[in-house]
Amino acid sequence: MIRTQIQLPDELYHRAKAFAAERELSLAEMTRRGLELFLDRFPTSHEKGEIWELPTFDGGGILVPLEDLHDVAEADESMRAVERR
Repeated sequence: MIRTQIQLPDELYHRAKAFAAERELSLAEMTRRGLELFLDRFPTSHEKGEIWELPTFDGGGILVPLEDLHDVAEADESMRAVERR
């Protein structure tokens, strides 16, 4: 096991110490667990074997040409206003 030193803001240190004490953990053990959790949750792209791509959204297959989008939105808003009456 490798020993290391880290610098923490006073407030973060006190919060971390209190959190660890409530759970009967050492600050070192809590830090190890936190790092493991963080690294498991956010793996690097080379660990996943893929290049990161911008997430996409499936809008359900309704395609509206960009030039008609304003008119479609306006018609939809008009229909909603009629339904609210």
